[in-house]
Amino acid sequence: MKKRDLWKKILSVAMVGALSMSVMGCSGGAMGEATESSTETTESSEAEESSEVTGTEESTASGDTVKVGILHSQSGTMAMAEKPMIEATQMAIDEINEAGGILGKQIEFVLEDGASDAAIFAEKATKLLTNDKVATIFGCWTSASRKAVLPVVEGNNGLLWYPVQYEGLESSHNIMYTAPCPNQQAIPAMDYLMENYKGEDGVLKVFLFGSDYVYPRTTNTIIKEMQAEYGFEIVGEEYIPLGYTDCSTVITKIQQTQPDVIINTINGDSNVSFFKQYKDAGLSPDKIQTMSFSCYEEDIRGMGAEYAEGHLFAWNYFQSVDTEASKAFTEKFKSIYGEEKVTGDPVVNAYEGVYLWKAAVEKAGTFDVEAVITACESGEVECETPEGLITIAAGTTHHVLQKVLVGECDAEGQIQTLWETEDRVEPDPWLTEYAWASKLTTDSE
Repeated sequence: MKKRDLWKKILSVAMVGALSMSVMGCSGGAMGEATESSTETTESSEAEESSEVTGTEESTASGDTVKVGILHSQSGTMAMAEKPMIEATQMAIDEINEAGGILGKQIEFVLEDGASDAAIFAEKATKLLTNDKVATIFGCWTSASRKAVLPVVEGNNGLLWYPVQYEGLESSHNIMYTAPCPNQQAIPAMDYLMENYKGEDGVLKVFLFGSDYVYPRTTNTIIKEMQAEYGFEIVGEEYIPLGYTDCSTVITKIQQTQPDVIINTINGDSNVSFFKQYKDAGLSPDKIQTMSFSCYEEDIRGMGAEYAEGHLFAWNYFQSVDTEASKAFTEKFKSIYGEEKVTGDPVVNAYEGVYLWKAAVEKAGTFDVEAVITACESGEVECETPEGLITIAAGTTHHVLQKVLVGECDAEGQIQTLWETEDRVEPDPWLTEYAWASKLTTDSE
C-alpha cells in the first residue's frame, strides 16, 4: 500500500470518529440545525436535477454571470471563527466584480451553512455542485469538514479552495490548499520553542492539548514523531470535544505536570473557554507558555485581549503585519464590516483564495475545472495579497508557498511578530524532507 493510500485509510478511520465528535458537539444546544442558504443576486434552484459531473464551463457560467459556492459555518462552535472568512470571501468577490469580473462575467455566490457539522458540510457541498452547479467552492475550516467534502468534490469533479492550516498528509486533485501544512507552521513553531523555551534542565517539556478530531490528533502524532530527534519531553496529551467548554480537568493536569509550553490545537469557541479558565486558575505565559496553531485574532476578540496577552501564536499572517497591502486590507475590511472587526491568517487565506481562482481561470481561459487545475499545477498562478506574494507551487500537491510567523499577543489583542522565516517556505505536505517522519510516510505492506 502506498503512503498516500495508507494515510487515506488511516485518516478515513479518524474521519468516522470526527463525524461522531461533530454530532456530539451539536448536542445540548451547542449547535443549531443548518440554516437556509442565502445567495447574492441568485437563489438555488431546488427543481434542478443532480448531475454526476459538474464544473464544466457550460454548467457554471451562463449569460453574464458565473456562480460560485461559499461553504462555511454560520452556526455552531466554529461560527465565530468562520464568519469573518465568509465576509472576506464576499469582499474579494465584490472587488473582482467592480473591476470587471472574470472573463467578462460577474461572480454570483451561493452561501451555505456547514453548521459546524462535517456531515452537513458534505450535504451542502453536494447541493452546491449538483443543484447549483457552481464553478468552484470556497470554504471549510476543520479537517473533519474538509475530509467530508473531499469525496464530494472528487466524485463530482468540483474544486474546493481550502483556507485553513491543517495536518498535511493529504493532496487531492480537486482541492487547492491556500493555508499551511505542518512544515509551514507546526514544525517551524517547534523549532522556535526548542530555541527559546527549554527549561533550566535544558529539556523542553511539552503538553499537547487539542480538540478531539483529525487535525489536532494528526498534528500531535507528527509532533510525537519529532520527539526522538529533537529531544523534548511530552508530559501530557489531552483532547476535548469540539464545542466543549469545561477545561478544568485538563488545566489541573497541566498544573500537575508543569510543562514549559502547551501546544494548543483547540478549534472554535472552545479557545475562549480555555484561555479564560487558564487565567482564572492563576496560570499565565510567564509561568507556563502556550503556542496556538488554530486560535487567531477573532478568537482573541471574542475572549478579550487580557486573556491572550503574552501567549504565542504561529501563523503565516497577522493583522499587525506592517505593510501597505496589509494595512489597506484591514482598513477596508473594517470600513465594510465594522471598526470593531479584526482580520488574521484564515481571513486573508479566504480572501486570497478567490484571487488565486481568478488568476487560474484567466490563465486557463475557461471556468472548466480540469483546465483550471492544470493552470494551478503550472507553478505560474500567483497573486499579490495582504500577506505578500502567494504562489501555488508547481506540481500536484496543490499547496502554496508561504512565510511562517511566530507572534505574541499584546494588550490590544493584536499578535506582534517575534520571528519569521527569511523567505517563503516550499510546501511539503507529505513530510518527504524529514528523516524523522519516515514512519509516517514510508510505504507499508
